[in-house]
Amino acid sequence: MLYRLLASVLALSPIHAAAQQPALHPVNAFPLRDDGPVLRQGVQTKVPFTVAGQRGVIVGQQQGVFEGWVLPVKLISHMTIEANVEGYPVPLDLNSMAREIEVRPDRTTITYSHIAMTLRQIMFAPNEMPDGTGTVVLFQVDSVRPVDLTFRFSGELRKMWPALSSGQPSPEWVAEGKSGFYILHSDFDDFSGAVALPGATSGIMAPYQEQPQTHPLEFRLHIDPKTDRDKFYPLLMAVGSTKATASSAALRAKLAEMDGQIPSLYTAHADRYRKLEHTVTEIVTPDAGLNEDFSWAETSIDQLQARAPDGEIGLVAGYFASGDSARPGFGWFFGRDSLYTLYAIDSYGDSALAKIELEFLMKRQRADGKVMHEYSQTAGELDWKSLPYEYAAADATPLFLTAMLDYVRSSGDVAFLQAHSDAVMNAWTFETTHDADGDGIYDNAQGTGWVESWPPGMPKQEVYLALLDEQASRAMSDLATLLGSADISTAASARAVKLHGIIEREYYGSTADAYAFSQNNGTLDTTATIYPTIAWWNGGKGIDHPRASLRRWASHDFATDWGARDIAASDPLYDPISYHQGSVWPLFTGWAALAQYRSGNALAGYQSAMQNADLTHAQDIGAVTELLSGDLFEPFGRSTSHQLWSSAMVITPVLRGMFGIGVDALKHEVAVDPHLPADWDGAEVKRIHVGDATVDLSFKRERSTLVVALLQTAGSKVHLAGASGDGTTMRMPLPAVEVAISHGLPLPGARTAQMKVLSESHDAHSLRLELEAIGGTESVLTLRRNDTKIDVKIEGAKLDADKLHVNFAPGTGYVTQVVTIRW
Repeated sequence: MLYRLLASVLALSPIHAAAQQPALHPVNAFPLRDDGPVLRQGVQTKVPFTVAGQRGVIVGQQQGVFEGWVLPVKLISHMTIEANVEGYPVPLDLNSMAREIEVRPDRTTITYSHIAMTLRQIMFAPNEMPDGTGTVVLFQVDSVRPVDLTFRFSGELRKMWPALSSGQPSPEWVAEGKSGFYILHSDFDDFSGAVALPGATSGIMAPYQEQPQTHPLEFRLHIDPKTDRDKFYPLLMAVGSTKATASSAALRAKLAEMDGQIPSLYTAHADRYRKLEHTVTEIVTPDAGLNEDFSWAETSIDQLQARAPDGEIGLVAGYFASGDSARPGFGWFFGRDSLYTLYAIDSYGDSALAKIELEFLMKRQRADGKVMHEYSQTAGELDWKSLPYEYAAADATPLFLTAMLDYVRSSGDVAFLQAHSDAVMNAWTFETTHDADGDGIYDNAQGTGWVESWPPGMPKQEVYLALLDEQASRAMSDLATLLGSADISTAASARAVKLHGIIEREYYGSTADAYAFSQNNGTLDTTATIYPTIAWWNGGKGIDHPRASLRRWASHDFATDWGARDIAASDPLYDPISYHQGSVWPLFTGWAALAQYRSGNALAGYQSAMQNADLTHAQDIGAVTELLSGDLFEPFGRSTSHQLWSSAMVITPVLRGMFGIGVDALKHEVAVDPHLPADWDGAEVKRIHVGDATVDLSFKRERSTLVVALLQTAGSKVHLAGASGDGTTMRMPLPAVEVAISHGLPLPGARTAQMKVLSESHDAHSLRLELEAIGGTESVLTLRRNDTKIDVKIEGAKLDADKLHVNFAPGTGYVTQVVTIRW
């Protein structure tokens, strides 16, 4: 307590020093960007929002309650707003009057509305923020009478998990004229924070002499509509983490620096997103919602960059409100999360970010070659390697090898590979020397594969990890060739072939016509899971006996109306509200979408891909959540609502599955294997990055032909694989008849009830669809005749104009129906 008394006395001196600095002041309203992507909706109670940047994050609920982080420190929480309008003797709980949330790449705005006033809360998190600051919140008031606003919040000053803070901070109000700011003191002179709202006065501040009690901190702000309507009142937050930066004078200077730069900070921030939108890949399709969701997925990924303790930039897994903890969702750096996301980043052409992330991971690679799994934003403040987190998982190592190859092919940056050949070789050595049971497959002996808990007991070797090992071996063969190591290339290629055979022998059961979940010293765990879909992640032939599995993954046993469960609903282990035994992850939905597209089941692939895209609007708008119930359409209460790899799984299935785009900058080539919806006449993919070049692709239906044309806009010469002549155009035959299906999420809380496409098969004169839906219902599909001269005969449905009406027989639950179209 002596320290706290001294702190109160010593903190008086900055009052005089502050007088020599620029006054903290409201900001004259400045123009905000009004072009570009925007999402608006009515506020939903207890539904999250996120505003994130490299230096700070605001996480809260759409009714406006939020917590503010100057990374990696939670500075304030539980922010609420009350208003008292002159001559209107009722206090207004403005959070209950939150009406609209507007989300743009550069800012999020919550609007509170009453008959006497409107308050707009404008939030953004520029990467260019000064050191020790992280976000900006602007309040703009339009009132018919003078109004007094009271902003209440809790002072936190808590470092992100697992670093320890000193407990509840001691707040001090430092007065400056008619206003001032709060200093939040810790028990240490090298750690403190400051919060200001220029023009506001303080609220309740219990003196030391008073008995212990807790009151929220308050800013009290008087607004005169005659003079204040065109002002922004900024909430300023700063943290000092050294003796030099934690003093009251230093924090006051930081607040002033931030206050004076707000217009320029915003302008630079908005310009960065404007530039990004015109640099990365864009899709232009007849589905405007999909175009929008695709763009938001790119933005969502970009916003999840954060600065590590040593100043490096890396991707964090996601954010969600921390409540009374110091864990803002999964707001720290994860190896496998970022490695899966790199496929999306490579696809939309941000090679600089991909390179930064690979370097981040390689810097933390263990001496024996293992790639990191988890690294907190406060890892630099403790002996992180002594804790069981950094290398807890096994899959980051094979994913590093496949992602490195994907980056090199997309960027053409062989020099980067050569500069980091040691990291690649060390990862390969680790992977090929960790096989506890001697069957030749990299296994779980040194860390978890996918599951982190499993009721029957932790698996020894998962099919998921085994399939990644096979793909990493193929990748290593190509990487070794690029590195000039022919012997390693040959050995890695042979290993991939050998592993494929071992996996088929160990995991495939002909009686069930299915692949087991895990192999445990000769004993199989035959739990029906989604994990074998990973066999198609890096292309290739997948598994040898896929038909029954693909059908089941597309069925209601796995496929909900909002994504793929990881365990079949019919399996005894299934639990729809568990983390690993039956919940829906957009990550799994993305795996399933690619598997179906690459196996020729485009309608099932489309259903999965569109479910992920539609989730952009389901919760934290503009982002995609981490996981949802397996039975009811509802995210988990602790689901990280702005999740990195969930947004990535909007992009990768669309570009690499639906459009079938494969980039190889080493060959200066773009390959396509498109599966466009039958009700699209055409589409464009703009700004595909092929090394130093950018190209546009157009897809246009001309009766029974799909014309694919490449237009180069910059860089070295690129050709379209399979194109004749000048290498820019190819004509791909289309089937005479195609079918289109609709998409859309159900209402919150709904159970799965939509039609599923179990399989589809074409031959020269027929299309056969196996469908399932709730018994006694009707589904309507759209028929497209690419050859308008043919007559069609329909079995299992009725044709009315271009609509197929499929009636499913009465029955309990889902029933199947086969529709055959002949010509």
